[in-house]
Amino acid sequence: MQDRILRRLFLGFIQIHILHHAGKSPVYGSWMISELKTHGYEMSPGTLYPILHSLEASGLLEKEEQVVGGKVRKYYSLTESGRIILEEARKKAFELFREIK
Repeated sequence: MQDRILRRLFLGFIQIHILHHAGKSPVYGSWMISELKTHGYEMSPGTLYPILHSLEASGLLEKEEQVVGGKVRKYYSLTESGRIILEEARKKAFELFREIK
């Protein structure tokens, strides 16, 4: 049960990480899995891709497909709506971190 609660809490952090990096430059799944791992998040493609698809369906990310090495790679970039949401999330995260510090 504790693991499930932590996963739900960390989902918000993971989404902020994705939006942050997609705002810097387009990201793709395997790169994002590696990046999240550097922050202590163990993710499988089966966990990450539904998050990416959800952020895309919400209009926060947009997807562009490119052929790389003979395979189609999906790159995700931050939309204008995503930028607005990310900025609000940053404000709330800073406020929370100051309070719990």
